[in-house]
Amino acid sequence: MRPILFLVFAAFGAYSLYVVWQLGYVGLWQACMANIGTWQLLTDFVIMSFLVLGYMARDARRTGRKLWPYAVITVAAGSFGPLLYLLLAPRKAEARLGREATA
Repeated sequence: MRPILFLVFAAFGAYSLYVVWQLGYVGLWQACMANIGTWQLLTDFVIMSFLVLGYMARDARRTGRKLWPYAVITVAAGSFGPLLYLLLAPRKAEARLGREATA
């Protein structure tokens, strides 16, 4: 699972850097608010971010990890927070998640 997460993180990171280079950070947000369709996508993004933050908070309490760095990244840069949270998870937690997924 970790190699796939790393690949997604790297590919999406490269694409995101390109978009910010082309539009700028503020320009990206302005594009997100350009019309009713982009507002819908932005609202969906915000809802999903809070749902994922809830999952990460519960998991961080259970595993003793710090949530705040990933929460800050999630609020500022979206998917990069949860991707880093999963990428930097201790190996023991990864093995446990694999067992839970097959059960």
